[in-house]
Amino acid sequence: MAMRWFNKPKPKEIWEEPAALQLGDIEAAHRIRDICRSASDSAAKAAAPDSKNRQDEFQRYERAARAAMETAMKVGDDLLRDSAVRQIVDLCFMADDQRTARILFRAIQAASIREDVLRDHPQLET
Repeated sequence: MAMRWFNKPKPKEIWEEPAALQLGDIEAAHRIRDICRSASDSAAKAAAPDSKNRQDEFQRYERAARAAMETAMKVGDDLLRDSAVRQIVDLCFMADDQRTARILFRAIQAASIREDVLRDHPQLET
């Protein structure tokens, strides 16, 4: 009986689970928030220079960020989408992925959210 524990399949990550066909804007924003929270530990480990599994953690972060970006593209409300993209930018900085963060920052249209991002990440100003 105890051996069954070892044969359990690994649980799927939140970004690997299929999303509903038609997510509403609020549900999509919640999904993006959940993805970013779930991947934040991998992002932090990917940025740590002394991490043992740095490459594996970076790949996990990239899969999560890609899923979050794909979900963000489906959000119709501009302000809600900008807020979701801001969360992905924070995740990118946690993983020290400034290239992706800069690209996503340019997609943010709301001035107030852009100002918040610049306040938290002044290196995007250049």
